[in-house]
Amino acid sequence: MLELREVECLLTLSEQLHFGRAARELRISQSRVSQTLRHVEQRVGGQLFERTSRQVRLTALGAILVERLRPLYEQMTTAYAEAVAHARGVAGTTRLGFTGAAGGGYAADLVRSVRTHAPECEITLHEVACGDLLGPLRRGEVDILVARLPIDEPDLTVGPLLGEEQRVLAVALDHPAAQLASVSIEEAARDTVFALATTAPAYWRDYHLPLVTPGGRSLRQGQEVQTCQEILSLVAAGRGVAPLAESVARYYAQPDVVFVPIRDLPTTSVALIWRTAEENARIRAVAACAGQPARIPSPGRTAAREPVTTAV
Repeated sequence: MLELREVECLLTLSEQLHFGRAARELRISQSRVSQTLRHVEQRVGGQLFERTSRQVRLTALGAILVERLRPLYEQMTTAYAEAVAHARGVAGTTRLGFTGAAGGGYAADLVRSVRTHAPECEITLHEVACGDLLGPLRRGEVDILVARLPIDEPDLTVGPLLGEEQRVLAVALDHPAAQLASVSIEEAARDTVFALATTAPAYWRDYHLPLVTPGGRSLRQGQEVQTCQEILSLVAAGRGVAPLAESVARYYAQPDVVFVPIRDLPTTSVALIWRTAEENARIRAVAACAGQPARIPSPGRTAAREPVTTAV
């Protein structure tokens, strides 16, 4: 097999047909060009150039070899340049935003998948306040955001889904609905729900906390809240009920709150969101890892979540 530098030397000499000019283009000495050619000819087993004091020209064998090598060399150098450009664009740090412990769970799963499938990408995690859902993304404080849909904004791209969940109603342990297998959102009209303090679009708030049930009943709003912990503390105190995502029950489980499935509200989905104008190879590489299986922990290690450093 010829080495890349030997192929390059052979092709350059076939173009220049002059050892001095070939050496200058390759930025090596003329003797190095001659030495390289001798090595190639020994390996090929025949003369590739006819050399006289007046001219240099390809032999029939040399012409055939150059004709076959040139397109292969061009393809290889093009592929190499594209690979380097891609690697330079992908390598680096991506700031991933998430909201609350449930969003952090999706973010941690994505980090593990990136470690497996795109290890050249470094992910840092940043918690985003519930009350300012899209602000950090639009201000450039994070590059990608783990967010609940719907998000329909002209400046933002909705990427791959990370998960889809059933809706549940958080009620106090002594609430009548706590004993039921499921509830209708219509029944929540008898209780107080909590207003969401958020800069998220109105359509987003209406989806996650509908103020009017499908049957036309108005929901009575109570105290304004900003975090899941505030909501659950008020629920536990009997101050109202709260429609939430199923994952909240996993990450915020507490003994004095019961999460009852809601049978007549649509599911809630979680996806990656980024600024359309700022999309780049690194963001696409991270997004491509969504839903990909992460490396399985080796025997002897616990299957619990790996610790992930979070910047607030």
